[in-house]
Amino acid sequence: MNYRRDTAGFNGRRAFLYLCMGLAAVSLLWRAVCLQVLDKEFLLSQADARHLRVVSLPAHRGKILDRNGEPLAISTPVESVWVNPQVLGDEQQRIPELTKLLSLDSDKVRDLLASRADREFIYLRRHISPDLAGQVAALKIPGVHLQREYRRYYPGGEVTAHVTGFTNIDDAGQEGIELAYEEWLGGEPGAKRVVKDGNHRIIEDVEGISRPRPGKDLVLSIDRRIQYLAYRELKAAVQEHQARAASAVVLDVKSGEVVAMVNQPSFNPNNRQQLRRSSMRNRAVTDVFEPGSTMKPFIAASALDSGRYRPETPVATSPGWMRVGVNTVRDVHDYGDLDLSGVIRKSSNVGISKVALSLPAEEIWSLLTELGFGAQTYSGFPGEASGLLSHHGGWNAIETATLSFGYGVSVTPLQLAQAYAVLATGGIKRSVTFLREGEVTEERRVLPASVAQQVRDMLEQAVGPNGTAPQARVAGYRVAGKTGTAKKSNAGGYSSKKYLAIFAGMAPASDPRFVMVVMVDEPSNGKYYGGQVAAPVFSKVMAGALRLMAVPPDDVPLLETSIAAQEEPA
Repeated sequence: MNYRRDTAGFNGRRAFLYLCMGLAAVSLLWRAVCLQVLDKEFLLSQADARHLRVVSLPAHRGKILDRNGEPLAISTPVESVWVNPQVLGDEQQRIPELTKLLSLDSDKVRDLLASRADREFIYLRRHISPDLAGQVAALKIPGVHLQREYRRYYPGGEVTAHVTGFTNIDDAGQEGIELAYEEWLGGEPGAKRVVKDGNHRIIEDVEGISRPRPGKDLVLSIDRRIQYLAYRELKAAVQEHQARAASAVVLDVKSGEVVAMVNQPSFNPNNRQQLRRSSMRNRAVTDVFEPGSTMKPFIAASALDSGRYRPETPVATSPGWMRVGVNTVRDVHDYGDLDLSGVIRKSSNVGISKVALSLPAEEIWSLLTELGFGAQTYSGFPGEASGLLSHHGGWNAIETATLSFGYGVSVTPLQLAQAYAVLATGGIKRSVTFLREGEVTEERRVLPASVAQQVRDMLEQAVGPNGTAPQARVAGYRVAGKTGTAKKSNAGGYSSKKYLAIFAGMAPASDPRFVMVVMVDEPSNGKYYGGQVAAPVFSKVMAGALRLMAVPPDDVPLLETSIAAQEEPA
């Protein structure tokens, strides 16, 4: 009896166990059906939402090259360190280990991660060296990752900095050519869909959405060899004369291309921690100054173009000064009776003032406007200044007189170079460009060829032994040019101690290839005249440029004399 009850109880428990197991199996089977069939699409979408991501593919920025294909700006792949605070949470004790390697402050990093704990991506340090990236990866800290990016490098450093400009940490142009041609150089990033694991590491590429479009290369008109030569000589002049700043521009008059453009002080675009706004400015394009006596050739051109003057027309300058209303115009010396060529050769303020006052103000203003004064050159360089040339309707006698020797008008070095290029091309004004065009994009005649030639002859005399700039001469080549020495303006008028030393010229004078303008701001080591400070820079740079570009000499007797002098025993 008892045995039967025990057997019945055992069978009942066994049936109950089988029932439970059967119900569990049915439940598991139903759950599998739900996961695999009924809820499949929903669950897949939820998984994708958690692990499927679209990531950006950086585009390689185009190179900037000089006219000979030498690199001036290139992008190279680098690594950046980023962190996911949500994953790093349990590894906070390893932060000092990481920050020491990255030269970061541990407390600041902790504060940063705490303030953005809800985020999944925070940069810690960008653009690190390959060796440092390897050391970071070796730490194997959860939540700390490396990301491939591009960094811009400038092989020319401070030599080409003002022309190329630079990019920011995201490789976007900020200054100079980098900014002006951002759309051309920058390209377009691509995108792809990937699967990430719980640590937000990419474990599978799903599909490409769009390919990155690399930026296009840009070929500039700059010749890196002449650029370096101009930079070296300008920097040496600034140091020798203890000047505040300086600029130099070299134009190819045949094409209007900027062959070299340098400034002092400069900066190294590869070292962004020490960038200073005052040094980043391209003064040759953005800064204006009163050009002093370098304006005189254009007044002479207006006089010749009017038909009232010829190069041999006499101009009396005695006694070395003249009254214009209540004001006095003075020369350094009493030059006596000069002709128009002599006025330019001796740089007589009195003589050029008399010429300007004898001409209709509208004619002078019209020519200066045609030459480009008071307007941008439209070179395309960011921040280009237009200078200042007031309308002739507001000129009085003293304003006309002072304008003739470069006061009351302001220009940039690039504007002045473009104006002198008109004299070099026989009266044709050509558009200025920083790109290697290969051909002239725009030109128009603004002076008769005969007038331009006559002024060029006058400028050649100014560089001769009896002129103001014999130090601008180049062995083997005829040079034409004009000095300028301008007092700097201040709150009370003009300073008697601060000057601008300027030289603008061209070579070879028989058939000019290059025009160069040199401006040195506040030389303070005793010498301050344009013929003493700026002209020697012109001579050294022009000699190198003509040689590098294989321009044939046009003054063989001078070359032979120079060689003979070098061969004489000391």
